[in-house]
Amino acid sequence: SEGASIIDVGGESTRPGADPVTEAEERDRVVPVIEALSDRFPEALLSIDTYKPDVAWAALAAGADIVNDVTGLRHQPEMAEVAAEADAPLVVMHSAGEPGDLTRPRDYDDVTAQVRDALAQSVETAAQAGVEQIVIDPGFGFGKSDEDNLRLINEVDELLTLNRPVLVGVSRKSTIGATLGTPEDPAPVGDRLHGSLGATAVAVMRGATIVRTHDVAPTVKMLKVLSTTLRQP
Repeated sequence: SEGASIIDVGGESTRPGADPVTEAEERDRVVPVIEALSDRFPEALLSIDTYKPDVAWAALAAGADIVNDVTGLRHQPEMAEVAAEADAPLVVMHSAGEPGDLTRPRDYDDVTAQVRDALAQSVETAAQAGVEQIVIDPGFGFGKSDEDNLRLINEVDELLTLNRPVLVGVSRKSTIGATLGTPEDPAPVGDRLHGSLGATAVAVMRGATIVRTHDVAPTVKMLKVLSTTLRQP
């Protein structure tokens, strides 16, 4: 009712220090939720956030429409085959490290160029498997410093050379908190809405076309004003 077109469902947290989840437990978590959402919101697209092929298969069978892999096919490249066989769109996100260690900051010489090159490899893997609809996500907040995250937002347009839709998810991330406050004393999660909206607006103006957010209604309103303004002669 607030205007979301896609609902993303995940059964394993990627936050630092989160306990790993077994394949069976993750499947048991997400399948009932997807079935319930599919019945209640038949018009909405449902996305399964997982890097495990068997979980993706179960979610697609339960009614999911999109596969979202936060490892960008690095952990289980066969995720691309799952999406291809199901004729499902695939989101490949940039991250480094292994599951359970995706958010620890890495060092980059040129974060945007390196993220673009890594995403190009993910896109190639997906395309070779037969996936036709591929979305790229620069992985804001995953293994990047605050400076790197902000640079990525401001340089989203450099990812457009991959000729794929760009998804961004900056909502409530720690970089937003650090920017509103300080790295040592970040703004509380509940006070990050306006900063999230500002960062999202920049990313969209740079070419992002899909936005992931916790705060649907205010984000939809912001995007409506932004798109209407940008269409003016």
